[in-house]
Amino acid sequence: MIDSFLLEQAKQALHSHANPEDALFLQRFFKTGPGEYAEGDIFIGVRVPMTRKIARQFKDLPLDLTVKLLRSSVHEERLLALVILTERMKKKESEADKKEIYKLYLSHTEWINNWDLVDVTAEHVVGRYLYDKPRQPLYNLAASKDLWERRISIISTFYFIRKGDFEDTLRLAELHLEDSHDLMHKAVGWMLREVGKRDQPTEEDFLRKHYRVMPRTMLRYAIERFPEELRQGYSRNR
Repeated sequence: MIDSFLLEQAKQALHSHANPEDALFLQRFFKTGPGEYAEGDIFIGVRVPMTRKIARQFKDLPLDLTVKLLRSSVHEERLLALVILTERMKKKESEADKKEIYKLYLSHTEWINNWDLVDVTAEHVVGRYLYDKPRQPLYNLAASKDLWERRISIISTFYFIRKGDFEDTLRLAELHLEDSHDLMHKAVGWMLREVGKRDQPTEEDFLRKHYRVMPRTMLRYAIERFPEELRQGYSRNR
């Protein structure tokens, strides 16, 4: 009974910051219209910084209630649940608890169904958990027919990138070169750019091998921080 009350408190805290005008903007921004990638998703108009603040307040919400929150039809409730999971992973949880959170995350990808939900959380849950473990699960995700699972595969490596470990980012980027979705082109290009911010020669070595066949959006994201002359060189010589 007390636990259920906590869940209702978390929802009420979130909904108290709902903004109808923001909700309309977010529904357009996140492509919720007919035939779009987030068709039918429901927004109440709570921005990410406030969601993070509420997540810190409810970071000890029991996992079974966090799952109920994750299975919501409301986008911000799903995001709140996922950010709570990232807060739990950042704490000094036991290895068993971290494994439970990781498995819970990957068994609920049906509800991790927009790019912001992936981008805010994948590195902190999946990447953090797999950092010192075999990384085959990322390659399983990369082979998925589901767009969001494929995006999880590459965004999770941001955790590795921050540690100076680029190997899996580059291998996964190579696997995703022929992905048909623009949201994957952006994600891969972004991760390549993050590699380059830390080690530009490593990124350029990858680009020299692949830039002629990379989707234009992927290349544009990857070279965004390069000097103008270098960017133009890659763009002209495709």
